[in-house]
Amino acid sequence: MQKFDKLTGIAAPMPLINVDTDMIIPKQFLKTIKRSGLGVNLFDEMRYDGDGAEIPDFVLNKPQYREAEILVTGDNFGCGSSREHAPWALLDFGIRCVIAPSFADIFYNNCFKNGILPIALPQEQVDILMKDAEKGANARMDIDLEAQTITTSDGEVIRFDIDPFRKHCLINGLDDIALTLEKAPAIDAFEARAAAARPWV
Repeated sequence: MQKFDKLTGIAAPMPLINVDTDMIIPKQFLKTIKRSGLGVNLFDEMRYDGDGAEIPDFVLNKPQYREAEILVTGDNFGCGSSREHAPWALLDFGIRCVIAPSFADIFYNNCFKNGILPIALPQEQVDILMKDAEKGANARMDIDLEAQTITTSDGEVIRFDIDPFRKHCLINGLDDIALTLEKAPAIDAFEARAAAARPWV
């Protein structure tokens, strides 16, 4: 998993509440088990019309937000079904951080497992960041996970909370498999002892 320490990037404003996982990546794109290639279909039904042409007014289709790495959005982001394809699609597009007043629990957990930093903040602070994001590509935000701060393009600093264990995993790029492999020496030692004690198993 890609490490997350510091990020300076364009923030795209999406002031919508209750954005569910089917909006993030519609069900017809769930046939793959690969984590790559889903970015083109991120927010598919909002990004494209019935003929597959881009809808110019959608935020990620606007020239100033095509390279966005941060998404500032509304309450209850990632609700609906528990599909892990939702963070896969966000990450494949290039989104490394999502900021919202609240997240659906399963989506929130899936973000950490895939190298995305979800930040929950009070609505008034999200409003500040939303307004900053609306300035376009020249207004870049700085996110410092170690310091747990977001700095707006105007220099305003907003602190955020994060579980220490999840912070450790993101900074070190540790997904569930990597966490298990950290214990490989202990696992090998246990298996050696077990084999010696029960050679017939």
